[in-house]
Amino acid sequence: MSFWEKLLNAVAETATNALSGLIEAIRTVFEGDPETRRQVAFSVAIIALSAKMAKADGIVTEREIDAFREIFQFPEHEARNVARLYNLAKQDVAGYQAYAENLAGLCSSGSDHCPVLENVLDGLFHIAKADGAVHEKELSFLTEIAAIFRMSEEQFARIVERHVHIEGRDPYLVLGVSREDDFPTIRRHYHSLVREHHPDRLIARGLPTSFHAIANDRMARFNAAYAAIERELRAA
Repeated sequence: MSFWEKLLNAVAETATNALSGLIEAIRTVFEGDPETRRQVAFSVAIIALSAKMAKADGIVTEREIDAFREIFQFPEHEARNVARLYNLAKQDVAGYQAYAENLAGLCSSGSDHCPVLENVLDGLFHIAKADGAVHEKELSFLTEIAAIFRMSEEQFARIVERHVHIEGRDPYLVLGVSREDDFPTIRRHYHSLVREHHPDRLIARGLPTSFHAIANDRMARFNAAYAAIERELRAA
């Protein structure tokens, strides 16, 4: 029996609050196996947030569901179990804040700037914009999630810039540097970001391998922003 089946069998789908049932099931079913328990808790929280993200604007589209599957890959034979959990989260009376708080506690770094949680927000933005735009209610949802994750306004602004842009991304904002910084300072900061957010490092910290694609996408945006700044400064 897979851990998905163990988990779902321990939760009554008729419960009025699936969150409390899931948390208790994770605590008891995987007692004595802290690594699996942490991985399962992370997976449950991100599935639940994805479901609630898709519903934030009142409509869950097929494109949003497809976007969810792009960032959260799982064996085909587990599709039914993941779908059960996804649907359970959509119908749950518990607010998304509770899921976010549960997820925030899983950050292995214990810092206010947890790269794992940044991956989660990147994934949620990926779902939000799947239907062509990030709607106002979805952005409000994501803003509150960022606050629960203890992200600064500056950090969240950088994430927004990677996903929501009308006239093109600002490469300085994407990297979190100033136009007043000299190029050696920008280069050092860029290399620091590359080390901090490298997909292999995030996987080593406990990020599920299903989020590898999100980490790679963010690295591509860092690289593009750095290349744009380098071209601009060389041409100056």
